Amino acid sequence: MSGFFKRVTRAQTMLAAATLLAATSVGTRLAAHGDVTPQPVDTSALPDIGDAWVTHNPYRGNAKAAEIGKSAFGQNCARCHGLDAISGGIAPDLRYLELGDSGDEWFVQRFQHGSSRDGKVYMPPFGEALGQKAGWAIRAWLETRHTDD
Repeated sequence: MSGFFKRVTRAQTMLAAATLLAATSVGTRLAAHGDVTPQPVDTSALPDIGDAWVTHNPYRGNAKAAEIGKSAFGQNCARCHGLDAISGGIAPDLRYLELGDSGDEWFVQRFQHGSSRDGKVYMPPFGEALGQKAGWAIRAWLETRHTDD
């Protein structure tokens, strides 16, 4: 075989290997994004609020709830909404969520039911998996991260 064909074959082999490596790494990242398994949250230190979902955050301003919420967010929400709630663009930056009762309404709806459009799940529902104590603890922490900038 001539030198030209050896070079082409070597170049084609290297290109094929690079393409395979790139496809494998991209495929792994995409699959990881869609594989959401809620992590349990220990809310035993928080006051009981019953089984029926409340419409306003009963833990607003509660430092222990915010501490639990920070951990719960890191385990369950940060993969899409970003570390410390600073979004990288995949999902909304929750630091801009309205404070108070009006923000509670949007938050609890999304937390309970998730978000989907045209059959595509943009956020899975966490309400049943984590419960309202964890949800409101996350909301209490998010309010500590609020910014208007």
